[in-house]
Amino acid sequence: MVSCHAVGRKPPKLAKIWIAWHETIRRAQVAATRRRWNSVRVQAQTTALEPESSHRFDVTSSNFTKFWIGQGLSQFGMQFSAIALPVLAVTLLHATEAQVGYLNASMTAAFLLVGLPAGAWIDRWFKRRTMIIADAVRVVTAASVPVLWFLDVLEMWQLYLLAGIAGIATVFFDVAYQSFIPFLVHKPDIPGANSRLEATSQVARLGGPALGGLLLKVMSAPVLLIADALGYLASMVFLMMTRDHEAYDRQQAAAVERRPLLAEIGEGLAFVVRHPAIRLITASTLISNLTSTLYFTLSPILVLRIIGLDGFTYGVIMGAGAIGGLLGATLTPALRRTMRDSTLIAVSMLVASAGAFGFPLATLAPTRTGATALLVAADALMAFGVIVYNITQVSIRQALCPQRLLGRMNASIRFMVWGVMPISSLASGWLGSALGVVPTTWWAVSLGLLAVVPLLGLRTTLPPDLLTRHEAQAAADGSTIGPHASDLDADTDAADAASGPKAE
Repeated sequence: MVSCHAVGRKPPKLAKIWIAWHETIRRAQVAATRRRWNSVRVQAQTTALEPESSHRFDVTSSNFTKFWIGQGLSQFGMQFSAIALPVLAVTLLHATEAQVGYLNASMTAAFLLVGLPAGAWIDRWFKRRTMIIADAVRVVTAASVPVLWFLDVLEMWQLYLLAGIAGIATVFFDVAYQSFIPFLVHKPDIPGANSRLEATSQVARLGGPALGGLLLKVMSAPVLLIADALGYLASMVFLMMTRDHEAYDRQQAAAVERRPLLAEIGEGLAFVVRHPAIRLITASTLISNLTSTLYFTLSPILVLRIIGLDGFTYGVIMGAGAIGGLLGATLTPALRRTMRDSTLIAVSMLVASAGAFGFPLATLAPTRTGATALLVAADALMAFGVIVYNITQVSIRQALCPQRLLGRMNASIRFMVWGVMPISSLASGWLGSALGVVPTTWWAVSLGLLAVVPLLGLRTTLPPDLLTRHEAQAAADGSTIGPHASDLDADTDAADAASGPKAE
């Protein structure tokens, strides 16, 4: 008799046992996978689950320090790119006014395209993983520019495409960043954590542009963009080394029934449009961003080509804005003690709008030194007014909006006031080509004064002690009031790089 093993088969009885055993194991594995699916997702985001307190850290911990270092390096890299990209486009690729408008529009188009639903999507995703993926995308886009330049194939359309992709990644990173700090540190440490991040951001904005301009004396703009890629890479690596307790909190929290995305978005939009004070603030901010983008889009051509300044001086001018911003943040509490918030918000917008006149006036200066002085003063004055305005109006919004609507309110306002930026960028390029850079700048700064008009009606819609009462209640509850770094700066990095200081 020929053995069944000789022809590669198992005996029938043994085969049945073999199949049944494997089927039992397979079913047990599937059942276990289904039961532990949420735990597997949790462990993919954090280390093994431990008591909640072990996932919380203070601002002096090495865990927060890793996150802090990564974001600091990323901030400096972004400031380098804010100098290198316009210098590359204007001086090396000889971009026209319209092409500069297209480039700026591609950098800010993401605010219009995905700014509104991004907040609702991020609420459904893990924040740290979202930021890591966004950083990875930005590393690739930033590194692609010098590679294409060295291959001698870089063209403007490639800059449009890469800037657009980076802009989308930045929107998702910024929205996730806004909500990440509460999952990283204890609630009482949130203000301290935000203060450290804010200080680092301001130092980067102060020294980054000038240092970037200085580096342009010894290297080309495409090479300087490598620093931007390295900054994003550092952010990604340090985020991967950082631990947070979002996964634990999600597991402990009761399941929340989510409504359709469009319904949640609609509720936020309706609140902004119907609330009289928030509607006036949003209208003022929209006008300010619309007009300021008009002249900031053309500012590289104005400074580098028409006035004839070099990249280093351009960086110094941009750094002056950080000085004004620091001064504004420092003086805002004292200013609030001397006047009503409704008055302060209108005055700060007037100061920012008036400061913008330094840009067209610089073209009338008899010397480059005089033009530089006017531009430095203009950027510092504008940043001062914008920071005071942002701190005050964001605090008002927080005081007026129900807590459950805060995220959707902010996303709705962000969509409106930043969504006009790509449209304004395109218009700026077309107007610059048709009318000229200097006439377009004069028209833009003059129209910017209209941003003050909606704020004149704010006095009748706000109680004089609104923020005082809200701060007292927050103190009694052990929480904090007022915008932190994550409210003001995280979302304005891309806007600053594309169009200068922006109202929130």
